[in-house]
Amino acid sequence: MAVTQRLELRQSQTLVMTPQLRQAIQLLQYSSLELNTFVDQQLVENPLLERDETQAGEADPREAEGAASEASGDDYSEGEAVPDSLDQLASGEFSEDSDRPLDSEPVYDDNSPSDGESSLDWGHRGAGSGDGEGGERSIEEAADETPDLRSHLLQQMPVEISAPAERMIAAYLIDQVDPSGYLTIDMAALADQLGLPEERLEALRLRLQCLEPTGVFARDLAECLALQLKERNRFDPCMAALLENLALLAEGKLAQLRALCQVDEEDFAEMLAEIRALDPKPGLQFDLPAAEAIIPDVLMRARPDGSWLIELNPDAMPRLLVNRNYYAAVVSRCRDRAERNYLTEQLGAASWLVKSLHQRATTIIKVASEIVRQQEDFFRKGVAHMRPLTLRDVAMAEEVSLHESTVSRVTANKYIATPRGIFELKYFFSTAVGGEGEDAHAAESIRHRIRSLIDAETTDQILSDDALVKQLRQEGIAVARRTVAKYRETMRIPSSVERRRLKAARNGDLRT
Repeated sequence: MAVTQRLELRQSQTLVMTPQLRQAIQLLQYSSLELNTFVDQQLVENPLLERDETQAGEADPREAEGAASEASGDDYSEGEAVPDSLDQLASGEFSEDSDRPLDSEPVYDDNSPSDGESSLDWGHRGAGSGDGEGGERSIEEAADETPDLRSHLLQQMPVEISAPAERMIAAYLIDQVDPSGYLTIDMAALADQLGLPEERLEALRLRLQCLEPTGVFARDLAECLALQLKERNRFDPCMAALLENLALLAEGKLAQLRALCQVDEEDFAEMLAEIRALDPKPGLQFDLPAAEAIIPDVLMRARPDGSWLIELNPDAMPRLLVNRNYYAAVVSRCRDRAERNYLTEQLGAASWLVKSLHQRATTIIKVASEIVRQQEDFFRKGVAHMRPLTLRDVAMAEEVSLHESTVSRVTANKYIATPRGIFELKYFFSTAVGGEGEDAHAAESIRHRIRSLIDAETTDQILSDDALVKQLRQEGIAVARRTVAKYRETMRIPSSVERRRLKAARNGDLRT
């Protein structure tokens, strides 16, 4: 067989991952915080980009002067073409009995209201207006002034301890206290490390227990509760016996615990009430983590005619301008080709970023609108009426026509503010359980029903997993026992035996 050389012409389709396309994909899956961080970086690096400070509905003064600029944000027209390169790459609180009529089709209004006429105020929340001259301070400023546990203890320590050497040791012990207020380190090892007798270190720890909040510097839960009871003058031999057997209280073995305390039922019930009124972790009142408010990407509310209004949140969507006037003024003064090429590259990068932001916003609105349409029963009747929904159901919708991976990127770390609260878009996707077709139920609605049944339990009528399965099947939800057990465990609900003990202890039933 002869070996020869020849030329052949073949035609094939390939997708080239350009830096611009990579950037567009990243923007699509960014959360609002990550997006704003990225935009801030681009504003620093690209001299042709600037933030659009005008509010929605206001005219840009540069446009009035005839400046040619491109904008991105929440001003979108339906006739504008949206690039499909992303999808090409991807192929590699209403009442329960509300009688308000709701249209089956969600509505997206391009002219987003910004004049305060909305029944829900989506303005800048949590931002204080204090200017330092009599103005009110914001919540964030007030929260920053709350001392942490370490600072609080260091402020009190000099009152109890006067010797300079002991103050240094006390400050070191304060540094070892955990966020709950406990001192759980090995005292013998610490004494050896500091070169001190262990008895002296222990005596200093006991003196530090006089600091507020009461219960700090305890070695364990029993000692922490004992310190609080001593402050209330309620620590006696009966209480000491109860604290020595806290494990029985946790297990709900109240009759056995009462026998060890040697008290009658009335006194024992009072002792349990006093224990429940104590703080098992006194240090947490100072070191509470700052709650970070979720800024929704999409806002949803009902219109007067019952349909849904879905719009982008202007606080979560940065608006950028490409300053072509500045480009024209600078490019004419370039001294060589390198400077001109640099400006041209920056202009292209700025234009592509604006287009990518526009595409991201349009895709989010498109997907969010379809989710609202598919889960309308949830918004009207509650979580018990959530229907099974997959990424494919949304991707294949006529109004969306995207790839499943694109929908996955859009719904990741994106939130929607609804009349029922703020939810992540991923929350509305739930697998079908308990049937097929119209008989199927969303896993989230089944979890909600299981929790409702358990919350309605009484001490004399605790539902086992088998009883839950029977009750659900009577309601038309066919699920297996292992499925009920799995859902119960994921919701961190104890077993029926543990729930019976907890309810008995809560109700003061001393027979268990």
